[in-house]
Amino acid sequence: MSIDGICLHAVANELNEILAGSHIKKIAQPEKEELIITASKDRKTYRLLISALASLPVIYLTKENKESPMTAPNFCMLLRKYINSGRIASVKQIDMERVIDIEIEHLNELGDPAKKHLYVEIMGKHSNIILCDEDNKILDSIKHVSVAVSSVREVLPNRDYFIPRQENHYNCFEISKEDFYEDVLKRPLSIKKMILSSFTGFGPVMAEELCVRLQIDSDASVLSLSDWQKDAFYQEFLHLVDDLSNHSFAPVVIQDKVKNKPVEVYPFHLKMYQDMNSFAFDSISEALENFYATKNLKNNMDQKSQDLRKQINILMERNVKKLNIQTKQLKDTASMDKFQLYGELLTANAYQLKAGEKKVTVINYYNQEEIVIPLDETLSIMENANKFYTKYNKLKRTKEALDTYIEETKKAIDHLNSILSALSIAENEADLQMIRQELYEYGFTKKRPQSKKGQNKKTKPLHFITEDGYDIYVGKNNYQNEEVTFKIATGNDWWFHSKTIPGSHVIVKANNEELPDHIFEIAASLAGYYSNGRDQDKIDIDYTQKKQLKKVAGAAPGYVIYHTNYSITVHPSKEGVTLAK
Repeated sequence: MSIDGICLHAVANELNEILAGSHIKKIAQPEKEELIITASKDRKTYRLLISALASLPVIYLTKENKESPMTAPNFCMLLRKYINSGRIASVKQIDMERVIDIEIEHLNELGDPAKKHLYVEIMGKHSNIILCDEDNKILDSIKHVSVAVSSVREVLPNRDYFIPRQENHYNCFEISKEDFYEDVLKRPLSIKKMILSSFTGFGPVMAEELCVRLQIDSDASVLSLSDWQKDAFYQEFLHLVDDLSNHSFAPVVIQDKVKNKPVEVYPFHLKMYQDMNSFAFDSISEALENFYATKNLKNNMDQKSQDLRKQINILMERNVKKLNIQTKQLKDTASMDKFQLYGELLTANAYQLKAGEKKVTVINYYNQEEIVIPLDETLSIMENANKFYTKYNKLKRTKEALDTYIEETKKAIDHLNSILSALSIAENEADLQMIRQELYEYGFTKKRPQSKKGQNKKTKPLHFITEDGYDIYVGKNNYQNEEVTFKIATGNDWWFHSKTIPGSHVIVKANNEELPDHIFEIAASLAGYYSNGRDQDKIDIDYTQKKQLKKVAGAAPGYVIYHTNYSITVHPSKEGVTLAK
């Protein structure tokens, strides 16, 4: 999903209603390409989050506050110099473009009234936050763009600020009926491409949505439309423009029913997603914050865990390679029984065999069949027999050692897989630090992990509560799996875990009561959601009472065995529970 001009129109309208007339109290830059501007109005405080991150460019009001770096970046310092304590005069969108202009009134160094413009460009990898003076001269930007990067526009101090205009695009508020019929509806393109190439601010979502509302194929040619379809198209277009003009917004977040993930956020109900879950919000900021909370968390954690994931994958590759070598070596020991048989037969027949031969034929007394035994002609019969016994004993020792090594390597691979699973659901730096500590304590890395102040604190397992009051605990890593299973759970509590793939331990506190059937389904779905099978439609879950579990001495944390269990197939989901406060 990317924010289009229509979505940004709703954002600008909401921000203008709330922030116009507010005073800026604080400016922070918690991330390299992200700002949080705190403003107050009518004794209320608002936080405006602005992100120019290429993967998640966005602007909305948020309740969340983020910790700022000890030393503010240069762009943040510049903003504080010019607009801190300033008054937000207006927030407006520029001609349905994906650009918002925040006009700020302040006093300059001489105490005279002055104006600044903070332009927020939500344009994918070209997103930016740019501060300009009253004459639209660029003072600075959160990203510098030189002529070497873009031949269309430089974004550097002292350059003129302008928006590259799209040719042959109409502003939906200004297009005439004549232009709509005589130009737009005569373009030799598919209907979807016609919409995208004709109107500023219209993205793929609205282009597809208009076609769904009209029950026409978005890939069909514009020239194939009948007169009544053209009229219907124009009327639907006017209806949309009217909703935009009157700010008749109804923000929604669309969620995939199967994957239980948000797929779209928009200021209007979307008929194209009628088969998915639709959640309504009172404001577009609330909808955007809800939608981006998961994506932003995942994006930040992916960045922070990138080196750790790479390290674990390297360890995994090494152990898989080691296992392949060990397995091949084990196959080579399959001949040891043959050498033992050669030694036995030569010893039994030594009295009648002559030395100096390259091979001898004897009767195998196990099956009464002839067998040819190769010999070293420089050795006696008994010396050949002893040579075969030596080979047998060597291969036997090798096999015994390889059996142990292979078991250890398989355990290491399983352990690393469980750590990768924990990494995929880590929520913060403290979770990552516990993973680093586990890698060190179990010999995967030799360097003790270094942590900043406060990062040594162990995080707690997730604690959910069902609607009817049952407590469910979920371990986010192997240490927490150990905790929920052997410290939080008691004998009659129920334990859930994905059947064949790594995942979290899930415990339901039974309170010495018999659990309702739907609690088993909820807990099993949670176990599926917090496993490597999260994206699967169905997943098999084992469950049993805690008293049936046994911990193996010396095994990795969270490793248990059980011989009595039940199984259930569920869809991975977090439905039916709320996170305990």
